[in-house]
Amino acid sequence: MISFIVPAHNEEFELSSTLAAIHAAASSAAQRYEIIVVDDASTDATPEIAAQAGAKVIRINRRQIAAARNAGARAAQGEYLFFVDADTRINRAHVIDAMAAMEAGYAGGSARVAMDGFVPIWGRMLLRGFSSVYFGLNLGAGAFLFTTRRNFDFIGGFDEQYFAGEEVYFSLELKKLGGFKVLREPVVTSGRKLRMYPAKHFLRKFFGVIVRGPRGVRSRAKLSLWYDGKREKHPA
Repeated sequence: MISFIVPAHNEEFELSSTLAAIHAAASSAAQRYEIIVVDDASTDATPEIAAQAGAKVIRINRRQIAAARNAGARAAQGEYLFFVDADTRINRAHVIDAMAAMEAGYAGGSARVAMDGFVPIWGRMLLRGFSSVYFGLNLGAGAFLFTTRRNFDFIGGFDEQYFAGEEVYFSLELKKLGGFKVLREPVVTSGRKLRMYPAKHFLRKFFGVIVRGPRGVRSRAKLSLWYDGKREKHPA
């Protein structure tokens, strides 16, 4: 069985589409599955929307995506774990190709990423350049990651000393166990951060984290771009 784990904080405008896409993808791929939404200190209708969509809701109060994913994994019953961000849509190909990769011996994997809605020119250029480097290094995007329960437990899950970039370290640990597969079919994730912030502000925060390296992602206070809580008032 596949356990889809969805970390969520105040995602009432995106979550319904994400959960509907998971239901459709898993059903059309003829897979047994469950959906677990980890509500991390939401103050909106996120948990109610999740429950209405048939998901199991786990509540935590950490404001940390690594901790939310780990909490979902602990509650999961499946032998395959798929981590899907609350603003990300997957389809049948992601389920089928991910399962095929693991059956072929890959320790886990991810997928390339496409942004929904309008994205400014500077954002498209940044995404293209960053993706070329990042996926060229065969690393996984946090929006969509998959592995087996056995491999997840072996590497100890997501490292909770990191408040961002935890998917990089997760990918590197899985690569030590065997192949890591980045699917060519992109998942569609929200481009809201690129729409909501001026280029100067976004780029300063984004590259500031890269320059600081691991030390820069061990403090929530230094990651306002990730943890300021701003949301679009409707899906793109």
